[in-house]
Amino acid sequence: MLSVISYPVFVLSVIVSLVLSISLFPVGWFEFRPEWLGLAVFYWTFRAPAQFGIVFAWCLGLLLDVLEATPLGVNALAMGLIAFLVLTIHQRLRMYPMPQQCLMVFLLLGINQMLVHFVKQMLGGEDGGFSYLWPALTSAIVWPVFCILLDNINRKLG
Repeated sequence: MLSVISYPVFVLSVIVSLVLSISLFPVGWFEFRPEWLGLAVFYWTFRAPAQFGIVFAWCLGLLLDVLEATPLGVNALAMGLIAFLVLTIHQRLRMYPMPQQCLMVFLLLGINQMLVHFVKQMLGGEDGGFSYLWPALTSAIVWPVFCILLDNINRKLG
């Protein structure tokens, strides 16, 4: 757990995550784009559970709903769920080595992706298949770099 949380690093990481979430990707690679805001919610809830929780994650998800022009509440519900699940396991998660943390990122962001996909299907969008899980896999692959980078920046500026 980080001893001091740098709020400017938090704000910057959220802004960068939101920009990356709506940034253009090559058409063939779009479905492989990591869930950047999900990673940020996971990281900050994991590192500072007392400061960042479910309500804050829900607000960030609502902001992502507005930016992506998705039905209001879809990403908010998913981000709140990520924060809730991370809060329930954050003490155990700290003891896990990085490969096991990557697996947990995949599982939790996979649940996030399934929930968003389910709600969008109920509203008449998106077709079936399991391609919606690619962002969870790429997020798990990116997690070590994301985590170490934010840890180092937060340590230097915090």
